[in-house]
Formats: sequence, structure tokens, C-alpha cells
Amino acid sequence: MSVRLAVRVHPGARRPGLLGRLGDGTLKVAVAVPPEGGRANAALSELLAERLGVKKRQVTVVRGLTARSKVVEIEGLEGAELARRLEQALGRETSHGE
Repeated sequence: MSVRLAVRVHPGARRPGLLGRLGDGTLKVAVAVPPEGGRANAALSELLAERLGVKKRQVTVVRGLTARSKVVEIEGLEGAELARRLEQALGRETSHGE
């Protein structure tokens, strides 16, 4: 079982984290590293794995390797569980934000 998630990445941010959702439901994510040599994709996978409570190897960018808009596949989660974990993670990010 796996689920796909649309993500909009902001590389080179001062502070990495989940920024919220766009109007179409796409998740906005900031990563601190620049988009060079796949480093931003690796940072995105690591950040999502940490926030969703899965292993980094379970998170794969499957579309948009060189674009800011990406599709990420998360192994081991179903849609409802992903939604629950995302809402929980977004709640933590905003309550500890600026």
C-alpha cells in the first residue's frame, strides 16, 4: 500500500518545515538546502519522513525531480492515515511557528 501526495517545495529557506496547503490541497514545504544535485529532493524526503513518522526510504519523489511542484509517494500509508498524520504535523508546525 502507498499513497501519493502533491507537494510544492521552497528550497533554500531559512527554516525547513511544513508551511500549509495551497487552495488545491498541495502541501507547501520549505527545505533549507538549495536545489542542486538532488539535495532538495533528499531534504524533502527526509523532512516528510520525519514529520509523518515513516522511514526515509518509504518517501520517494516520483514526479517533478527538477521542478518545485512534485508528487511524492509514501509507502506503508493509506490516504486516510496520511491525511491524519499531515493534519497533526501541520498543527504542530503552526503552533510552534513564529
